Amino acid sequence: MIVSSEFPPQPGGIGNHAFNLACYLSKNDYRVEVLTDERDPGSEDREFDAKLDFKVNRIKCRDWRFIMYFKRVILLFRLIKHANTVIASGKFSLWQVALASFFYRRHYIAVIHGTEVNFRNAILKSTINFALKRMDDIIAVSHYTKSLVSKLNLKSVKVIPNGFDTNDWNNNDREDIDLKGDPKLITVGNVSRRKGQLNVIKHLSHLIKIYPDAHYHCVGIPTEKEPFLNTAKNLKIEEHITFHGRVKHDKLNSFLKASDIFIMLSSPTSSGDVEGFGIAILEANYCGVPAIGSLNCGIEDAIEHNSSGLLINHGETDEFIEAVNTIMKNKEDFCRNSKLWATNFSWDHVIKSYIEVLDKK
Repeated sequence: MIVSSEFPPQPGGIGNHAFNLACYLSKNDYRVEVLTDERDPGSEDREFDAKLDFKVNRIKCRDWRFIMYFKRVILLFRLIKHANTVIASGKFSLWQVALASFFYRRHYIAVIHGTEVNFRNAILKSTINFALKRMDDIIAVSHYTKSLVSKLNLKSVKVIPNGFDTNDWNNNDREDIDLKGDPKLITVGNVSRRKGQLNVIKHLSHLIKIYPDAHYHCVGIPTEKEPFLNTAKNLKIEEHITFHGRVKHDKLNSFLKASDIFIMLSSPTSSGDVEGFGIAILEANYCGVPAIGSLNCGIEDAIEHNSSGLLINHGETDEFIEAVNTIMKNKEDFCRNSKLWATNFSWDHVIKSYIEVLDKK
């Protein structure tokens, strides 16, 4: 059983991870069920679930969140009777599964992504730490995420990186699109401080002095678009930025292949929200797009420095400009190396590490 705080078709890194984990365990002859929340009160969730080879149990979306939480606990206690392994992914899932561990003896595994083990709030942090200590195995999606729990002396912590499904990106019938800019920079992800689009915008005002035709393309839910756009207007560079909003997956391939450099200059927020890995970087790499990413977060595991891209301090403009220069001057090598590096993170490879953890009990 996989208990996840997110699940497709709505976007989200935790949901994408849980979905692929469920798919590839099912392909390897594991009987899989998923417990998650309904995120679309319409028909999109139901239509998506109907096409899957495993069952997805969703708690209906309601105005009162505590009712949903209560129902998730009740449903877990009912479903867990038929499971021998329970995998928790996401903050509430950790609490929920830890509670179940007092009543049922199962093999309990936690997948930790980053933010849920880095809360600044002392109460939240202590309850998550308590939940982790109830688990038989902890899987961290990056060495950075593992470092966030290093002081807890947990039973077993193993790093298994996020993966992506290469089949989703082998679309030869993609529609060619023409993005403006030279170079064309792109970030795919929720427009937010954690994802780092604001950091790129601040650097862009200096970059265009060297690359006057540079253009930054932001693809993703425009959560903080307006304040970021206001910053761009204050810097008088708004004409160098396009917010495309959420793009359907079948068009994302075209956006990436039309770009020159993928950028993810993630930075932690005051609440402790951090980038645990950065799977979007590997998806871009697989499309032949090298990346520039932040040091001191999970992105360090997603970029092979000086090969698939470059790692820099997210707030250093000089490092950013130098990284763009380096990639543009050696683009053919970076593009080739990016594709090779990305193949190491296909779910065909990643699932083998999960199976080792599942079968060791």
